[in-house]
Amino acid sequence: MTEPLQGDPNPSGDAFAQRLEAARKKQGMDPTPPAPADGDTQPSAMGVGARVGVELVASMIVGVGIGWYLDRWLHTSPLFLVVFVFLGGAAGIANVWRMMKPKG
Repeated sequence: MTEPLQGDPNPSGDAFAQRLEAARKKQGMDPTPPAPADGDTQPSAMGVGARVGVELVASMIVGVGIGWYLDRWLHTSPLFLVVFVFLGGAAGIANVWRMMKPKG
């Protein structure tokens, strides 16, 4: 077993964490995140548009992938592909709807 050093007044791990945090703050290694300039916390229009596009495309890719895999596995030509294209599109629209709905 390891024993604490002779001169260590507080041998617990909490003391090390506190000393490490104090040293990091002293060196400026943990800067606080900058506050918004005018208090505006709204995302940019370009960011929202990119997220909407990614949500829609990703849900369609997942839907097509699942439908294609099920059709190959069960030997049912376009049945599951068509079903999951619609389900993927609906999931994408639902995600965008949830994202754009006002928080309240």
